[in-house]
Amino acid sequence: MKKTSLIVHQNYVEDVINTLHKTGMMEIIDISKEEPETLETIEKASMDPEAATCTTYELRISRVIDILKKALTKSSGVKALLHPQLPEIKTVEEGSLEEIYSYIEGVLGEIEKKILNHEQRLNELDEQKKQIGFHLEQVKYLKEFELNLANIGKSEYIIVKAGKTSDLPDLEKKIEQNDYTTIYSQQFGSGKKIEWAVLIAAHITEREFIEKLCREKVTEFDFGELSGSPKDVLESLKKEEIAINKEKKRIISHLRKFAEKQLNDLLAIREEIRLERVRKEVTKNFAKTSSTYVIKGWVLERDETALKDAVTGISKGHVICEFATPSANPDNPPTHIETPKWAEGFKGLLEMFSTPKYNELNPTIIMGFFFILFFGVMLGDAGYGLIILTLSLFGYFKFGKYSDMIRSWSFMGFWMGLVTTVVGFLTNSFFGDFIPRFVYGDPTAFLYSANIGGIQLPVNSIKDPITILVVALIFGLIHLNVGILLGIIQAFKAKKYKELLTARLCWIPLQIGGGMLIAYSMLDFQLSQTLIYIAVVLVVIGLIQLFISAGPIGFFSITGYVGDWLSYARLLALGLATAGMALAFNVVAELLGEMVNNLIPILGTILLILILIVAHIVNLGLQALGAGIHSLRLQYVEFFNRFYEGGGHKFAPFRINRKYTKIEDEKID
Repeated sequence: MKKTSLIVHQNYVEDVINTLHKTGMMEIIDISKEEPETLETIEKASMDPEAATCTTYELRISRVIDILKKALTKSSGVKALLHPQLPEIKTVEEGSLEEIYSYIEGVLGEIEKKILNHEQRLNELDEQKKQIGFHLEQVKYLKEFELNLANIGKSEYIIVKAGKTSDLPDLEKKIEQNDYTTIYSQQFGSGKKIEWAVLIAAHITEREFIEKLCREKVTEFDFGELSGSPKDVLESLKKEEIAINKEKKRIISHLRKFAEKQLNDLLAIREEIRLERVRKEVTKNFAKTSSTYVIKGWVLERDETALKDAVTGISKGHVICEFATPSANPDNPPTHIETPKWAEGFKGLLEMFSTPKYNELNPTIIMGFFFILFFGVMLGDAGYGLIILTLSLFGYFKFGKYSDMIRSWSFMGFWMGLVTTVVGFLTNSFFGDFIPRFVYGDPTAFLYSANIGGIQLPVNSIKDPITILVVALIFGLIHLNVGILLGIIQAFKAKKYKELLTARLCWIPLQIGGGMLIAYSMLDFQLSQTLIYIAVVLVVIGLIQLFISAGPIGFFSITGYVGDWLSYARLLALGLATAGMALAFNVVAELLGEMVNNLIPILGTILLILILIVAHIVNLGLQALGAGIHSLRLQYVEFFNRFYEGGGHKFAPFRINRKYTKIEDEKID
């Protein structure tokens, strides 16, 4: 990464901005925030006034687009999954900002007012429909009453209230005490949800009594200007609702025609004006003198010459380019994570934790390799692995062309499925004991039998968990030592030699010496006296290194390391959980199938198949989720604890991102 400063003559600053945007090689920083000391001698540049105009046009277009998108019929479910719609890419020509404004006005002038009027009318209809629904909900309670809704309220002599209550007995008791009040009721619901529609009529002199009683016991209805019997009003409201729905469908149909005809053009226009807005806004990050602009930022070291040639050419030499090698502190450069295209999915796993600091080792590929390995071991079922493998291949070839993210994650899923399948065959697991139980008719049988280099395959993880545990701990030891090695390399690159010789290298003699002593004392390995002395010396050397680095508290680093190592036993635990649950589902399905078969033979077989399908789908989902989470945990906690700090920020160059448009044969002068 190179720290970059460009001093551009004001007559060429717009050309330079366009070139930086097209080439996408430079991350532009806000000088006022990142280097405020620069503004002690020169002033901060302001945003181009045209940015506000671009923003206004973008908002106008976005509003129209949002309205039209709502009107489009969207496919859903399996159809949408199998046939996703790609955005139409429109070829556009580069033009001046005035030409873009003119084109936008031409397009919006034809449709904007109509579409906004349609939206306003739809909102009005929705409000009317909401009000009708509110009235329908209330009137239906009174449909058995013979009255005119217009009579509900106050008149010269009487007061009439309508509503619903959940405490009719108490309400009636209080009304019975008043000679000038009458109540009519109709029951709705039953049990705990019982309610009553009530109609209360009283002499006007009882107004205060009635209103107080209704506030306490009744949810009053408000019918507004409605009049007529409840049954007639219900019928009238339903007709109004039907008419509103018809009008809404007609308006939405018009909007849909607009969308089918204009939406792609509008998306392209919005993208064009958005790009212009970004170019106009970027000047607020600059500093300026009376005749020049100062642009600062970052560029990849490999792009230094190309950037210089591009801005020098477009400005006809009216630019000064300065490139400096930054320091991690205080410059805090951005981090560019570079991986092969096939490993793009691994970058997402790393960024979920933290972006590496500048000049910190990039563990993306190594982390991705171990993530896939541990996932496969923890899921460890060939049947589940084949499902993941098949779905990943389907996603890669079917949807990969629509999305780079889907393509990269499907590629990673392919390897996760493949490793899971291999581990499943090595551990005699194919949907648990599905083949031995339902194909061979012997749950204790193996998928196959082979002896390779004296190792009998497959290994039954349920009957022989110790073998799987040993393999898990060996994998853990390899994983941790790769982390230690990366920590040593990182310390050497950062020239932290004391840390290298103490905190990093101490784990080499500690592991070798400690491993030899443990093997001799606990595992009955035969070691000569000389090797024992060597082991003791190695342990002492490692302890001295560790205590120099961390003091007496360094002892807890040893217990922490042992704890981290034992944490890899989760490879066995999750593998056993997958196999055990799959086996249990097979047993349950078999038993239930046999029980039902004794009564209705065909039904038992169907039930067995349904249970197996549903149970194994659920088990696959749960165990794959657990395997993914725990595999990531081993990376983030045990592995990264050996060397990785993170806390950096991604390199974000100022570049054009097009989704709906393209410029044919685009060239940078």
